[in-house]
Amino acid sequence: MKTRMIAVANQKGGVGKTTTVINLSVCLAELGHKVLLIDIDPQCNATSGIGITPASGMSLYQPLLGNGTALSLIQETSTPGLNIIASELDLAGSEVDIARSEGYLHCFRNAVTPVIGENKYDFIFVDCPPSLGILTMNALAAADSLIVPMQCEYYALEGLSVIVRLIEKLHQSGANPRIELEGILMTMFDGRTNLAADVVKEVWRHFGNKVYDTIIPRNVRISEAPSYGQAIIQYDPSSSGAKAYKHFAKEFIKRSHTGAPGPETAPKEQTDTPQPNTAHTETQNV
Repeated sequence: MKTRMIAVANQKGGVGKTTTVINLSVCLAELGHKVLLIDIDPQCNATSGIGITPASGMSLYQPLLGNGTALSLIQETSTPGLNIIASELDLAGSEVDIARSEGYLHCFRNAVTPVIGENKYDFIFVDCPPSLGILTMNALAAADSLIVPMQCEYYALEGLSVIVRLIEKLHQSGANPRIELEGILMTMFDGRTNLAADVVKEVWRHFGNKVYDTIIPRNVRISEAPSYGQAIIQYDPSSSGAKAYKHFAKEFIKRSHTGAPGPETAPKEQTDTPQPNTAHTETQNV
């Protein structure tokens, strides 16, 4: 199986982006896949959330500038089969340095090419900053596809349209003609509100089978897990959040193997609100 690199991005913060990267990576590793998580968000949340302490010199900062190799930065995690290239706070300064580089849009691609060339991993997930800055654009210019976690709130719809237009520009400009929208994952679903159901319905109406069947509930245990350096499936395997991410990982694999959405995914013009495949018994107040 050829290594696939998938960016996980949304320019809006607080949508469950990093939570999704961590839990999808851990779930896939536990299913027997070889996974590399690359954290290029200077906030380092994916790094600390998976139990790794951010350290100076252990991020992609120097390889992004053409110095050193990304292979030397790979660290093991506590989850067998899952490795990470960590982030550090100083990575925030890399955008200025990258902008001065020739071919600045492909610095990330050049840095990770040796890792991809080894074909050691089934999947490489890139946790992008919550912005459309140079680091995120570098990741999108290198990735095979993009997963967009999207909070079940009205303003999230506007951000989604920006992402879609960006993919079109990457195609048209030739910066990355192969990138595609892998899927949209609805997160922080609160079954007690009509708004959440309305947002899901609207996204399904516009994007149809690009929307994952799995919907991640708003769950207080998901919020607690990162402070222990664990994925939710490790912190509280019986929680509704853990069950949802396990279901999502299986759906992700199924789509990856078939190249098509699962049988329960709504068609393009679906008008009925989809029913989440997860319980909402444990919720967190908005």
